[in-house]
Amino acid sequence: MIYTELTKKALRVAFDAHKEQVDKAGLPYVFHPFHLAEQMTDEVSVCAALLHDVVEDTALTFNDLTAQGIPEDVIMILRLLTHDDTVPYMDYVQNIKNSGTPTAIAVKLADLKHNSDVSRLDVIDEKTIAQLEKYKTAIHVLER
Repeated sequence: MIYTELTKKALRVAFDAHKEQVDKAGLPYVFHPFHLAEQMTDEVSVCAALLHDVVEDTALTFNDLTAQGIPEDVIMILRLLTHDDTVPYMDYVQNIKNSGTPTAIAVKLADLKHNSDVSRLDVIDEKTIAQLEKYKTAIHVLER
């Protein structure tokens, strides 16, 4: 991971936002954005990876992130990565692809691949299998 003043700020924001959350296996949720951030190659992509689920899965808003000093170039990527439930999932994925924003695409691919890692899961039921198929399709869309 790249450690700069900004990435350290994003680390703190992500940790504080997700500190009470756990993933499907009961592990601290914050390990997920940390894992994605480790794969990124520059300051903006590290910040986007760390913060990619903050607005979607916590009480924080884009305005809150701006007030905490997260710059507009990161916020723009986070807007692309934040799924609005009124938008069908595959339309959301296609919007990321159509944006032509390499950082958004890289973070979403890392997110999908980590979420597709079945070794992270304790139980694989029919719902999980359907979700994994959806992720496989989304990865295909982003990689073509």
